[in-house]
Amino acid sequence: MSKHVLAQNQYGKAENRIVKITRKGNEGTWHDIRDLNVSVALRGEFRDVHLTGDNANVLPTDTTKNTVYAFAKEHGVESPEAFGIALARHFVHSQPVIHETQIRIEEYPWERLPAPTRREQHSFVRSGQEVRTTQITYSGDTGQLQIVSGLKDLTVMNSTDSEFHGFIKDKYTTLQEAYDRILATKVTARWAYAASAASEADTDWDQMYKDVRRRMLEAFADTYSYSLQQTLHAMADRVLDHVPAVNEVRLNLPNKHHFLVDLEPFGLKNDNEVYFAADRMYGLIEGTVHRDGVAPVIATSDWVTA
Repeated sequence: MSKHVLAQNQYGKAENRIVKITRKGNEGTWHDIRDLNVSVALRGEFRDVHLTGDNANVLPTDTTKNTVYAFAKEHGVESPEAFGIALARHFVHSQPVIHETQIRIEEYPWERLPAPTRREQHSFVRSGQEVRTTQITYSGDTGQLQIVSGLKDLTVMNSTDSEFHGFIKDKYTTLQEAYDRILATKVTARWAYAASAASEADTDWDQMYKDVRRRMLEAFADTYSYSLQQTLHAMADRVLDHVPAVNEVRLNLPNKHHFLVDLEPFGLKNDNEVYFAADRMYGLIEGTVHRDGVAPVIATSDWVTA
């Protein structure tokens, strides 16, 4: 028997990434998003498992993870506080050996992104993470300015209107075809301005940045997507169509995968409502679109991937 004293201890499942979609309106076309990172810690009569390895009082951490997802379906996510309270009470009251539960929740806010050509509301942009960039190259010999501006860490999501199917299948393919999926990405974009824009002293660069950003977001929201590659092209195309001062757009779009959680073992149907948000690994889609007859200037060799 150990001569040392086991002090405070707890266990649980940390950082359960969950996205809950709530559909509203007559046709369910108005979507609300709650994007949470939920950690569960249980405290109670766990002395034996530490000292002898007896698991009789142990609720598996996998069960706590499953409970988080099931509760999102059964109870919804009205707020992080309400969701955390429901979980904490459940664990304490469900097992007599659990005396205390601590739930930690981070919420990642999304702002609704208006879709100008659609009545549906299912496009979102992550709040407060975007970084604006610019790269200026000036040649003293020629007096030429080259301006490549951009942004990074602009996270966007369409909670529907995205499919992926009809792809190549070989003996290693396990991916199932998707006819209604979340499409999310963290946009890194660079765009090269025409020499005429760079030479004009009164160019409103702040407004130009807003115009490019707005056009990319409009295209993301408007495009019914069959692939992230298609969405990339639509975003770049929209900028070139509406911002004459831009000659070239290069986009880096990691596919921020969201996988439907299997709730059938708990007798629950997951009708595209509860998702696991994965951060690694991810598909990475990159491409450049430029005006016909204009040579691209943005080098891919110094492109920084996500």
